[in-house]
Amino acid sequence: MAEPSKVIHIRNVGHEIAEADLLQLLEPFGNVSKIVMLRAKNQALLQMQDLHNSVNALQYYSTVQPSVRGRNVYMQFSSHQELTTDQSSHGRNSDQESEPNRILLVTIHHMMYPITVEVLHQVFKAYGYVEKIVTFQKSAGFQALIQYQSLQEAVEAFGALHGRNIYDGCCQLDIQYSNLSELQVHYNNDRSRDFTNPSLPTEQRPRGSQQGYPDPGGLYAFQQPGASYAQMGRAAMIAAAFGGTLPPGVTGTNERCTLIVSNLNTDKINEDKLFNLFSLYGNIVRIKILRNKPDHALVEMADGFQAELAVHYLKGAVLFAKKLEVNYSKYPNITTAPDAHDYTTSSLNRFNSNVIKNYRHCCAPTKMIHISALPQEISEDTILNHVSEHGSVVNTKLFEVNGKRQALVQFESEEEATEALVSKHATSLEGNTIRISFSQMQSI
Repeated sequence: MAEPSKVIHIRNVGHEIAEADLLQLLEPFGNVSKIVMLRAKNQALLQMQDLHNSVNALQYYSTVQPSVRGRNVYMQFSSHQELTTDQSSHGRNSDQESEPNRILLVTIHHMMYPITVEVLHQVFKAYGYVEKIVTFQKSAGFQALIQYQSLQEAVEAFGALHGRNIYDGCCQLDIQYSNLSELQVHYNNDRSRDFTNPSLPTEQRPRGSQQGYPDPGGLYAFQQPGASYAQMGRAAMIAAAFGGTLPPGVTGTNERCTLIVSNLNTDKINEDKLFNLFSLYGNIVRIKILRNKPDHALVEMADGFQAELAVHYLKGAVLFAKKLEVNYSKYPNITTAPDAHDYTTSSLNRFNSNVIKNYRHCCAPTKMIHISALPQEISEDTILNHVSEHGSVVNTKLFEVNGKRQALVQFESEEEATEALVSKHATSLEGNTIRISFSQMQSI
């Protein structure tokens, strides 16, 4: 084995894997200062800010198989102790690249759908407060300048979105740091917007007559029929959340928010346990168990896409020895009533923050649960005592990410893991309110 190094060598990096994908694997362990993508060899070199970060990363991935876009990748210490400026193809400290800046220059490649200010705002606002956006057409293609309130927000957006697709298979984001210090926006319309000054005029002129702007109708090879800009903006955010590709079978177009869940185990189920399960796929508004049909419940989600994810991933799942039926309800929402539990202000709704990350973690129930918000001095035995009543535990692993204790617990079946999740999510363990979700790891 090579000597420990700040530089990590990654193999089996397919052409579909972007720099942003690799950053997501390693940034939980510390800052990545430089990247070299060796496309011809399907390899990459990533330099962590310090040796401690790289050692922690490789220790973790020696027991957990790293996978990107369905492809297993393999990590080891590089024989390089440092990546030079000349080697680095994406060095945030590199002289060859623009210095990090709160203004991003975004080029859209393979643009088959209209991209407007609204679409870009939906994608980029997930990483911070977007102050201004200006779009324009250059020889490089359709471009946009996006100004964040802070440098940190721009850096986070760069790391998460560079190389991603807005829509499935097209509209790829190619991001650089701009050298501008402030964007000048004179009009609020579908080509430019100052979100700090909503009173700017819209510059209503006949289409195609604007100086310096192309006719938006002539920019796009394909116009999506029947879709408004607002719908496309929402779809763009959703697609960006899933790395450009929605899960097979999910359309992203459902607008029904309320679900009917049937075949519940009436002896063991309650509203909070249903909340713990359905909140994996979106924020919960209200839940009502039907008194005249106690094995049925209505679950109202925050929006139609989140409801569609719940139907997609939970239909046929087994909970308390009963196979769940999850369908769309004929009711548009659940009326406020004493027997309807309201979760609109619950701090346990998972999608109040880290929306992109939560969407990425959506999956059907698995045998593995991930537990976070654990006390620092927790032991594996304490965790086992807390969850083992729900099934046979095959393996456990305690680890630390950014100084925070987390655990993986593998059960013999998906049903046991599901029971543990719905019963123990948001319970207290040594004074901490723990969070539980399904892990997509196959083994520990």
